[in-house]
Amino acid sequence: MWDLAQDMRIRKAYGGLDRSLFMKEHRELAGVDAPAPIGWGQTISQPSLVLRMTLMLLPEPDSRVLEIGTGSGFQTALLSLVCGQVYTVERLEPLYSRARTRLMKMGYGNISFRLGDGSRGWPQEAPFDRILVTAAARDIPAALSEQLGPGGILLIPVGSPGLQQLIRLIRSPSGELLREELDLVRFVPLVEEED
Repeated sequence: MWDLAQDMRIRKAYGGLDRSLFMKEHRELAGVDAPAPIGWGQTISQPSLVLRMTLMLLPEPDSRVLEIGTGSGFQTALLSLVCGQVYTVERLEPLYSRARTRLMKMGYGNISFRLGDGSRGWPQEAPFDRILVTAAARDIPAALSEQLGPGGILLIPVGSPGLQQLIRLIRSPSGELLREELDLVRFVPLVEEED
């Protein structure tokens, strides 16, 4: 059950993060509540959205979380501070290498990294208590919903490029997926590899 203490724990962890440490370029934008470019057509999300999505994910201190889209590692770092174990997947090698090096140097020890197609999840480590997707999908990838454990929550932006609906799926104890439509958001597209 979600409570005020969990909410405050996440807000405290978020407040202790220095966004500029996750930005190699455009550090002058670190204090601005807006997305900023991180290279290769990708962005670091606006800080308020990172916090809001983490709160919507309802993570528990022992949650095993799958993050799709490591990017700069800013969201990954916040998840690491409030969850038991984070598994993060990035498809772009330069971003993967940069974020992995950065987070390891900063001492985040409960993160596992993978280079690959995030739409396929990480089946070897499934099931997950929480799944957070930080790129826009046209539809919810079946592989991700299948890797969600009982009582698990999947948060994903769904829609066309430009504007998406943030969707929260909750797996009921009986295995049914309950769908909630939340905020309207803008994310870069989730790129899926061809089979």
